[in-house]
Amino acid sequence: MVLVDSSVWIEALRRRGDPAAKVALEALLEVDGALVSGPILLEVLGGCRPADRKRLLDYFGRVPCRRVPDEAWRQAARLSWRLRDDGITLPWNDLLIGSLGLLWDLRVFAADRHFDLLESRARLRRYRPGPGGTYSDA
Repeated sequence: MVLVDSSVWIEALRRRGDPAAKVALEALLEVDGALVSGPILLEVLGGCRPADRKRLLDYFGRVPCRRVPDEAWRQAARLSWRLRDDGITLPWNDLLIGSLGLLWDLRVFAADRHFDLLESRARLRRYRPGPGGTYSDA
C-alpha cells in the first residue's frame, strides 16, 4: 500500500493535471495499492467545486481509508518540534500525513515539496512510480 497525499489526488483529478500524476495514480488504483486517510480526504473534498462533490464522495468511497490513530498526532507534534528547532516550519497537515507514513511504515506519494524535507529530515519513505507511471513495489 502507498499513502497518496492530496497533492497527487488534486493534480490527477484536474482536467488539465499532470499526465504523469494521472497515469501513476491510475496504476496504483489498478493494483489496489492506493490508501488515504481523513486529513487527505479533507484537503481534497474540502476544496472541491459544488458540482464535483457527489462524484468525488462516491469515488473516494471505493478507496481504502485508514483512521488516524492518536499516536500519529503526538508523532506529528514531535516531528514539528524537531524541524522547528532547525528553523523549518511545515504545514500541520503535511506533518500529520508524513507521520502516518512513518507510523504505518508506508511509502507516501506526494507532489508537495514539503515531503522532500520529510524524506531527508525524518526518513520518510517516498513512493516513486516506475517507468511510464507503472506501479513500483520497490
